[in-house]
Amino acid sequence: MSNLFTWKLHGDGKTLKPGEVVEPDERLTWPRTAEIGAQHVIAMFGATFLVPILTGFDPSTTLFFTAMSTALFLLINKNMLPSYLGSSFGFIAPITAVTTAHKGIAVASFGIMVTGLLLALIATVICLVIAFPVGYFLSRLRVNKQHIMLMLVMLPMWMNFLLRTYAWMGLLSVNGPVNAVLGLFGLGPYTMLNTSGAVVLGMVYNYVPYMILPLYTSMTKIDQSLVEAAQDLGASTTKTLVRVLIPMSVPGISTGITMVFVPAVSTFVISRMLGGGSNLLIGDLIEMQFLGNSYNLNVGSAMSLVLMIIVLLCMSFTSSFDEDEMEGVS
Repeated sequence: MSNLFTWKLHGDGKTLKPGEVVEPDERLTWPRTAEIGAQHVIAMFGATFLVPILTGFDPSTTLFFTAMSTALFLLINKNMLPSYLGSSFGFIAPITAVTTAHKGIAVASFGIMVTGLLLALIATVICLVIAFPVGYFLSRLRVNKQHIMLMLVMLPMWMNFLLRTYAWMGLLSVNGPVNAVLGLFGLGPYTMLNTSGAVVLGMVYNYVPYMILPLYTSMTKIDQSLVEAAQDLGASTTKTLVRVLIPMSVPGISTGITMVFVPAVSTFVISRMLGGGSNLLIGDLIEMQFLGNSYNLNVGSAMSLVLMIIVLLCMSFTSSFDEDEMEGVS
């Protein structure tokens, strides 16, 4: 037991050379160790206590954005700096500034717009990760089985959009089936409704067919002999995916991104029903200006114009991939 709390000093205990790692049985000097630990404690204190008080957001929402901002922080600095250096406040700082400074609808709209863009981007990436293997699997089935599987993919789309979203409200509630299943394993109950995660889940569920169908269409045109040739030449599964499948699926990927990102960034029904009104997106702001208590047609029209520009930029960006593909074919 005495060895459990015994660590040997790493070097001089104060400095680390580039590439050096402190092993699990080593430590720095106690003041330096306490300093590093305090930075983590302060960062998590801000994300779970201070920021929810300042913004009025649910702690689960701020933790969700903390995870996203930490990932972006590590990607930007290539893991050269500790993640706790400002990453906990990286994304919610604009909304915090709005709450404390009371700058009004113009500044608040910017924070909500960024929120909507980030959530739509996350949903689009998740849809792409899910749809790519599904599309490839469907494209390699026999024709009669492809028709059956495509019908199963499109089957939920035959149901009304609002009904599908209402169903998720029941599934994610505290007394819902999801928590009931988790309870069998001694987990929960968790508050999954009225969170950003629930909004992203609703986007993924409603829009993933729009990613699967164009990917399936694109992958049916890929000659299987090209995949087999790459494997015969010694390419691993990862290299075959990166060097053969993904480049030849670019038209389907670009079309799918457009078909998912555009409705996701402009939705207001999903955020209203699954986000509980505390996770506003730009679609909610526009709806409030025309039909809500705000009722400001000028502001609503300006926001609609901004949203239209975002949609046009997205379509222009993705269509450039299709043009390059057509030039390569010709």
